[in-house]
Amino acid sequence: MGILEKIAEIEHEISRTQKNKATEYHLGLLKAKLAKYRQQLLEPTGKGGAKGEGFDVMKSGDARVAMVGFPSVGKSTLLSSMTSTHSEAAGYEFTTLTCIPGVISYNGANIQLLDLPGIIEGASQGKGRGRQVISVAKTADLILMMLDAGKSDQQKMLLERELEAVGIRLNKKPPNIYVKQKKVGGVKFTNTVPLTHCNEKLIMTVLHEYKIFNADVIFREDCTVDEFIDVIQGNRVYMTCLYVYNKVDQISIEEVDRLARMPHHVVISCEMNLNMDYLLEKIWEYLALVRVYTKKPGNAPDLGPEDGIILRGGATIEHCCHALHRSIAAQLRYAIVWGTSTKFSPQRVGLHHKLDHEDVIQIVKK
Repeated sequence: MGILEKIAEIEHEISRTQKNKATEYHLGLLKAKLAKYRQQLLEPTGKGGAKGEGFDVMKSGDARVAMVGFPSVGKSTLLSSMTSTHSEAAGYEFTTLTCIPGVISYNGANIQLLDLPGIIEGASQGKGRGRQVISVAKTADLILMMLDAGKSDQQKMLLERELEAVGIRLNKKPPNIYVKQKKVGGVKFTNTVPLTHCNEKLIMTVLHEYKIFNADVIFREDCTVDEFIDVIQGNRVYMTCLYVYNKVDQISIEEVDRLARMPHHVVISCEMNLNMDYLLEKIWEYLALVRVYTKKPGNAPDLGPEDGIILRGGATIEHCCHALHRSIAAQLRYAIVWGTSTKFSPQRVGLHHKLDHEDVIQIVKK
């Protein structure tokens, strides 16, 4: 029996097992086995034949955004309208057969936008080059899930299921669980909050399935057994996702209003160029990028459209120094900052001061 048959068998067993106190250990064991088989499917150990053409696109710019979705939802049209890159768009499915990169210039940042081929149901098991598409999506900072506003919400659920199966968790935080394997001493289980989804016996069952017999396990929040399995696997990717509903010009205004009010949703029409500026604002917001300006002593700050340094949200003076030159951080005496990150303006700060969007910095060396 192959891995795909084993996965299908376990999924069938999970679907027909009633969820109650008596079956939670059995279900926990099945979920652990399912995660192991899916891992084997993604990382084959055997030597395969000749490899097909890959989707490796060199990472460039300040951030990377990947578009995923079913065929013919408007990914190529969106790429062509938001960037200077032309991606072939046509009325039939699978027009795009490889990964096409484009660059969005916004707020002085260069954001790389990837147009990936449409994925189909079963992509996580390798159908329709789905595994390559999903592996590229894992390297992105933000996923744009392109959906057809004229179709049912089933498309969103199917895409989420495919991404979940390969370890991509959308709009979720990593579970606050600490697991450290030891050589001896058995399993030591501690929880700092009351647990409603798991208990010690279920945790032991899952650990034994992974052949872990000596470990320290600390639950710092009330997590499910699926989240515990994610921590043991250790290769899960937690990403922000923006659900983009295209072709809103073909549906009623009530339906547009319903979709637009849902969390993490944006409604657009690529064909009629509707709401594209709002989509750009949301991409910037979800990437959490900040732009800071530099100032020489005695001179006015450089505030031109091409000036400024693009940093990730939560960046400090140290990150800014590294962006300028790797030797500056070691020579820094202090920095003077004007902007919203300071208690008063200007303020003298050290290496670990966090910066806000559009702060102005003057660096003073030793």
